[in-house]
Amino acid sequence: MTITISNQSITAKISTHGAELISFQSEGIEFIWQADPEYWEWHSPILFPFIGRLKDNQYTYKGKNYSMPKHGFIRDCQFDILAMTNELVILTFSSNSETRKLYPFDFTLNVKYEIWGEGLRVHFNLKNTGEEKMIFALGSHPAFNVPLEDHLTFDDYYFSFLPSKCRTTIPLEEHFVNFDKRTLGQTNTYIGLCHDLFSNSSLIYETKGLNAFMIESEKSIHDITLVYKNFPYVALWSPYPNEANFVCIEPWYGMIDTTTSTGKLEDLLGMNHLASNERFETEYSIIIH
Repeated sequence: MTITISNQSITAKISTHGAELISFQSEGIEFIWQADPEYWEWHSPILFPFIGRLKDNQYTYKGKNYSMPKHGFIRDCQFDILAMTNELVILTFSSNSETRKLYPFDFTLNVKYEIWGEGLRVHFNLKNTGEEKMIFALGSHPAFNVPLEDHLTFDDYYFSFLPSKCRTTIPLEEHFVNFDKRTLGQTNTYIGLCHDLFSNSSLIYETKGLNAFMIESEKSIHDITLVYKNFPYVALWSPYPNEANFVCIEPWYGMIDTTTSTGKLEDLLGMNHLASNERFETEYSIIIH
């Protein structure tokens, strides 16, 4: 089922399958990638309870092995509508016998999409409904069309950053992060877009506090800003070498598995812990012009 929310200037469409944002439009411009399966079959999937790929696509917890698909399973789950108005919708999903085969924790995840002005707020509310401490990662993977106008090209755009400062970058090696090889990334200036920028897959940065990542062009008045507070990591990604006209800005509460991973859930880098009956909340916003 597809849900539409809107105000006088912008319209967003959200699928109940995975609570995925599938369209965000203003002035006839579509800002969200339309999931061409030749390149990438998603629009803006939610990542839970893991981010990225695990070694051998599995992990262990309390001596038991569990299989886990890349980026977790929530993007393939059917959500229910909890509340809805013209400008917002809240979708909900709770653990069940099928999710427990992959992930031994009970939870409820509510996702709220709310339009405000020229922006869309995406709010996550995760509750641990089980009796033991829950270990999880949570993130988002929105893909934005680049270029936004037919007469422009991918290379006409660039990333800009606020605050304009260097951020620690974490390299990937064969799909996994090498945390010991962190370096300082040059996010204190513009980074021009080109497909070769993603020849080693994602650019992953550590972030603190309030951050804004922009996709802009000097040849257009239209741009995209993703803004958030306190997500510890963000990834920038576009497929390579199968080049496509979109770029992802991915805020993460969690991390891809490491090159030195033991596979034990308790030892995985960047995982979060939530006590029984406690809630974890976070949000980001997409602003378009």
